[in-house]
Amino acid sequence: MPHVSMAPNGRLVIPAPVRAEVGMAEGGTFVVSVQDGKVVLEPYRDVLERVRAEVRRYIPAGTDLAEDLSRDRRAEAERE
Repeated sequence: MPHVSMAPNGRLVIPAPVRAEVGMAEGGTFVVSVQDGKVVLEPYRDVLERVRAEVRRYIPAGTDLAEDLSRDRRAEAERE
């Protein structure tokens, strides 16, 4: 199991095999959190997909939220 050392400025270097295994090989954006006293890095795309899936649970199938918002805004503009 690889180990890392933290530099005095707080930087960590994640070993290349670990980066490759979790999809960090090409760089990217990550969300950092603390869970049970551990630092967890998750690719932003994974977090975004998890949030989208959670939101989809509350939206009826076939609903177009962008169209609903546009329709609401047009109606509001007509009332003004």
